[in-house]
Amino acid sequence: MQVVNWLPRTELPFAAPSRPELLEPLEPVVVEPVAPAPVAEAAAAPVAKPAERVKIEVPRPSTASPRTAAKPVEEAEEAPVAKAPVMPPPRFALQLLRAGRCLLLVELPTGEAFQSRDPAYLLLKDMLRAAGLPDSPQIVGEPVRWPLLVRSSMDQGPEAARDFVQGFLGARLEEGPCACLWLIGLPAVRFAGEADAESYNRELQVEGLGSVWALPGLELLMEEPRRKADVWQAMRRLMARWKESNE
Repeated sequence: MQVVNWLPRTELPFAAPSRPELLEPLEPVVVEPVAPAPVAEAAAAPVAKPAERVKIEVPRPSTASPRTAAKPVEEAEEAPVAKAPVMPPPRFALQLLRAGRCLLLVELPTGEAFQSRDPAYLLLKDMLRAAGLPDSPQIVGEPVRWPLLVRSSMDQGPEAARDFVQGFLGARLEEGPCACLWLIGLPAVRFAGEADAESYNRELQVEGLGSVWALPGLELLMEEPRRKADVWQAMRRLMARWKESNE
């Protein structure tokens, strides 16, 4: 059984005495730890690194003071306002005539003085006869042409034209009595009567000029004969004004 030494637990009778060295306790067997074999770093399985997160910059509110933030708005408000474009001066030619106790400021359709055989002048003569006035009106002064100067730095806009025409008529009215001032044509109505085409065939009161009668232009009456009926109706309402003056 491969037993080298055997010791009884109790003393056996009649047994030979035991050797003292056999009775000493055995030293414990110390087992040295075995170091694990080194693992090569190259053999280690590669560990996947986590994907790097993309850095997103979040805009932060500006730390500028309210005064600094409002500065661009204030500068925009203080920016100079663009000036309105300068309008070209109006262009027209007017002739002042006298027929009895009436003065007639007539638009010259061609811009030139009336000739005896002009269709517009013949129409004017017919209108005067219908009104009971002399059909051969007298020319008063030179035609009023605007602008006064072709190349000039002076103001020749609508307001300047109105002041000039009204000043010219005011001076003529002081030279002789006038029962009614006829304004024939849109330029005459606009710059003497301060009105527009809506005032045709109406009697107007103009400061400094008194009673005026607004009429369509001679050229317009020839192009649109139906307007003559409206002129005749308005004439009948006003006719007593200059007829009483002639008596």
